[in-house]
Amino acid sequence: MNSSIWRGFASDNYSGIHPEVLDAIARVNDGHQVAYGDDEVTTKLGETFRHHFGDHAQVFPVFNGTGANVVAIQAMTKSWEAVICATTAHLNVDEGGAPEKVGRLKLWTIPAGDGKLTPELIDKQAWGFGDVHRAQPAVVTITQSTELGTLYTVDEIKAITQHAHGLGMLVHLDGARISNAAAALGLGFREFTTDAGVDVVSFGGTKNGAMGSEAVVILNPDLATAIPYLRKSSMQLASKMRFVSAQLDALLTNDLWLRNASHSNSMARKLEQEVRQISGVDVVRPVQANAVFAILPSAVTERLQQRFRFYTWDQATGEVRWMCSWDTSDADVDGFVGAIREEMAAN
Repeated sequence: MNSSIWRGFASDNYSGIHPEVLDAIARVNDGHQVAYGDDEVTTKLGETFRHHFGDHAQVFPVFNGTGANVVAIQAMTKSWEAVICATTAHLNVDEGGAPEKVGRLKLWTIPAGDGKLTPELIDKQAWGFGDVHRAQPAVVTITQSTELGTLYTVDEIKAITQHAHGLGMLVHLDGARISNAAAALGLGFREFTTDAGVDVVSFGGTKNGAMGSEAVVILNPDLATAIPYLRKSSMQLASKMRFVSAQLDALLTNDLWLRNASHSNSMARKLEQEVRQISGVDVVRPVQANAVFAILPSAVTERLQQRFRFYTWDQATGEVRWMCSWDTSDADVDGFVGAIREEMAAN
């Protein structure tokens, strides 16, 4: 990693910007456009999202995934209400307390071994309605694909939305890697969001080739009124929004989102297949999107991390996470697998 150009498997956030996204930014860098989203590019983006999510979808671009999640759940809750999520949810463990600090709400968490909630698991926290002593459960949030690299099927999401709606609750979908999920499922976005009853989606672009662009996608029109004000007060309103919108529009045009996500998923499958052949390396979770979770000796992990960047997921078990990106190459995987073999042989 002494070179200024190197590859790693730590996060799909480490990857660069796809050339087609860079070209899109450059194309809109001409003349003046009205600021704060009243520009032609953002107007076109609204049409693009309606094509993918349905006629009633409304899109609100933001800077990052934390912003998308916190703005979304604020629009879905009152100050005395709470959000139900898996213990592993990014909202719970990786937002630096932003839901509590900025959103000023309670998170009711539920252990989920595969990162996925079910109606039965939701019921572990969906209680106490009308009890003044308990933060009122108002929203269920799920992640697609999950923080553990697993996927919800359409039927699983429908079961969650029907159950939550039956309890008077709303459903939010954190789609930081929504493109990887759609590619893996062989579906468009609408099938497991709009058509499955999801109310609000946080749509991720940055991990799939954008420079820095996410969005709150409102599928339940009753929730749209608050978003413009919450986006501004949460410091997520871009003045030169055309450059944020252009990135998402590029991803959703000519199936760039699908090409990028399909490639990163395929690289993860290749990595899984190769490391399963190395004695002493245990792939511990199903590889359904672009993440591979494995356990290997701690000494091997320490030496490998001197050569490639990746994160230890669980210090207690030695589980590590390897992420593939839109620009991960066959040569990257081959080089990494070769290094794992070398370090395992030296152990």
